[in-house]
Amino acid sequence: MPVNEKVMIRLRMSSHDAHYGGNLVDGARMLQLFGDVATELLIRHDGDEGLFRAYDKVEFLAPVFAGDYIEAVGEIVEVGNTSRKMVFEARKVIAPVPGSDSACDVLPEPIVVCRASGTCVTPKDKQRYNK
Repeated sequence: MPVNEKVMIRLRMSSHDAHYGGNLVDGARMLQLFGDVATELLIRHDGDEGLFRAYDKVEFLAPVFAGDYIEAVGEIVEVGNTSRKMVFEARKVIAPVPGSDSACDVLPEPIVVCRASGTCVTPKDKQRYNK
């Protein structure tokens, strides 16, 4: 997998994801999505899940609520001997209509709800590709 090739997942936040009053979803849920994206990136790049070492930046930019559809995107932007620097963005693409029990709107423009960057590591002995 070349550097800068993106991976995207999209899913709906459920009432189970809501952690606070008003059906507000915990920001840590976005980091969990980024972890899933990172795992796929590492599998595609190295043939192994690798390990998430650290986030160096996380920005929560807008609230996420149960019923929102979130698109999480990530890419590897730098490759070291065992490290893979990644950037992530989560965007709200569909939101429930307030006051309705089933209506939703596709947003005309996605709302960026979270951005992050971090480093993952795939030990040399686990790298099956790009040797």
